[in-house]
Amino acid sequence: QVQLEEAGGGLVQAGGSLRLSCAASGLTFSRHHMGWFRQGPGKEREFVAAIIWNGGNTFTADSVKGRFTISRDNAKSTVYLQMNSLKSEDTAVYYCAAAKSGLRLAASSGYDYWGQGTQVTVSS
Repeated sequence: QVQLEEAGGGLVQAGGSLRLSCAASGLTFSRHHMGWFRQGPGKEREFVAAIIWNGGNTFTADSVKGRFTISRDNAKSTVYLQMNSLKSEDTAVYYCAAAKSGLRLAASSGYDYWGQGTQVTVSS
């Protein structure tokens, strides 16, 4: 079965950096678009970033533009989220997701598979 496993979350001081990774198995990774979402306490899940199957195009939410970078390594079936200049508002559970279609990559409903999430906590 398909499995997406996030790693790299933790506690970091405001202004610091973290790199999240998501390793995929059970699917043809290079034929899926990948995305990152997050859900803070008491908030709905929101889009963070997406990358198409060959890495040729990326999309980032306005709230993280210029601070977060999404990338992928198809040989390792892994997608990454480099997070710099972290703010307290970035505190959330971060989820990776895989999509067969690239039509709705900024919406949760556009994805077919989801990871279990990794906690990122940014202290002030």
